[in-house]
Amino acid sequence: IVGNPMLPAIHGGVLGAFMEMTALAQLSVAAPMKRQPRTIDVSIEYLRSGRPQTTYARAIIKKLGRRIANVHVEAWQETRSAPIASLRGLFLVAPSED
Repeated sequence: IVGNPMLPAIHGGVLGAFMEMTALAQLSVAAPMKRQPRTIDVSIEYLRSGRPQTTYARAIIKKLGRRIANVHVEAWQETRSAPIASLRGLFLVAPSED
């Protein structure tokens, strides 16, 4: 998971996937659905280097509509007040009519 062994720092793709999965898990817990929510769009802000150590993330559902959910995720390592990255994502929570 280390992207830059010289620092060392967690690879940004790994951190982004971790936060996206956190958002999807929070949606699944908050509103059980027949199908897993699908990612529409995510925006990730990398705030500081993540070291190869235990990383935590928390997702907050800002808006849960009939079709779309807006979720915000923050990831941190040692203290929650110093996040290493944040994600804002839109997720499809209801399948389109086929």
